[in-house]
Amino acid sequence: MAEREDVVLTRDVNIVTIPDGNTGTLSQGQIVTIHQALGDNYTVVTEHGHMVRIAGADADALGKEPNQLHTLVSETDAAAVEKNCWEVMKTVYDPEIPVNIVDLGLVYQCKVTPVDEGLNDVHVIMTLTAPGCGMGPVIQSDVEKCIRALPGVAGVNVEVVLDPPWSREMMSEVAQLQLGLY
Repeated sequence: MAEREDVVLTRDVNIVTIPDGNTGTLSQGQIVTIHQALGDNYTVVTEHGHMVRIAGADADALGKEPNQLHTLVSETDAAAVEKNCWEVMKTVYDPEIPVNIVDLGLVYQCKVTPVDEGLNDVHVIMTLTAPGCGMGPVIQSDVEKCIRALPGVAGVNVEVVLDPPWSREMMSEVAQLQLGLY
């Protein structure tokens, strides 16, 4: 989304403040400016200049439709589940950076282990752009939620590691181009 858009909230919404990750509420009638609408969340700036995140489940309060992902497969074998995991992780964004966490190079590993007929456990190892990132637990939770909602997933463990530390060289060429670094 390149152009900013001012909208009036049609109902109260839960928010996460950026960059500290605290939760709160914005009231119906408040005007916000949509700063970023990527993945399943919206980064908005309030009338008072605070940057906050609104979940995609609350898109209607912004006059928007929730995003639908049409690239998922319906099979539940380990390979299909892994493919779906990578697809949904590409819908998770750091709310301050307009690049998904996969292209940012934040996801180090996604391991899918069959545990029963058509059921799999998923273990993701990922990092953050900076140690102590206030949005880290929020991003970690986003990854867990989007994977847990996939067919064929029995359990999810999203592990955040800080070694090796993230660096911009871990970003894909696409991400570097998007950010004007390449």
